[in-house]
Amino acid sequence: MLRLITIPISHYCEKARWALDRAQLPYREEGHVQVIHRVVARRAGGGSTVPVLVADDGQVISESADILDWVDRRLEPGTRLFEGEDAGAARALCARLDERLGPTGRRLIYVHVFARGKAMLDYNNQGVPRWEDRALRAMWPLAQRAVSRLLDIRPGVEVQDEAAVRAEFDNVAALLADGRPYLFGERFGGADLTFAALAAPVIAPIDYGVRLPRPDEIGAATAGLVQRFREHPAGAFAVRMVAEHRRAPALAATA
Repeated sequence: MLRLITIPISHYCEKARWALDRAQLPYREEGHVQVIHRVVARRAGGGSTVPVLVADDGQVISESADILDWVDRRLEPGTRLFEGEDAGAARALCARLDERLGPTGRRLIYVHVFARGKAMLDYNNQGVPRWEDRALRAMWPLAQRAVSRLLDIRPGVEVQDEAAVRAEFDNVAALLADGRPYLFGERFGGADLTFAALAAPVIAPIDYGVRLPRPDEIGAATAGLVQRFREHPAGAFAVRMVAEHRRAPALAATA
């Protein structure tokens, strides 16, 4: 059985989960809260970030992009996330999204949920050991400061982050402007999965590895943010990708 070490609510971890689910590869998810995840990831043979995938043969894959590649090598041609003449362009877009959309979208939503205090922990702590849930709640002020330092959260950063996220949405929308159904090619691929997964913090999809809060549960300011990004052409595309492909197996690609 594969082991997938995660922060369950993380969008990078959702990206890896989605690829494994699509490929119908059985795995055991081991979820942990922020900060503690760094210790567990290192003990598993990874770095300080998650997801970390530990294969049956002991191989450790510690980046979401590398996990997608590892999964792809186990799929038949015609069902892989990256293949064909557009594979290089798709990988380049994924790298851009990993570098730009992933970090800014994460920090943007952290600023919003931090404003709601411990209420966020009901969603954040799904699927983690009970003692970690209790510890994070008890040490919440310290944990919040630690995460803020790690993510460089500072006054006003949410303004620049929202603009940066919108720029990545605009870039994706420009690719879709010619009416194509997917970012590259005529079927669902790695760029579609990567964008939809990394857009999750600002579109709050219904279908996700854990339950995300509904707009009416997150306050007016955050609900407005989610609504703006859902209404963006790229946001609507991400919502559609999740609805149509989050639970669809890779075999469906050839149907």
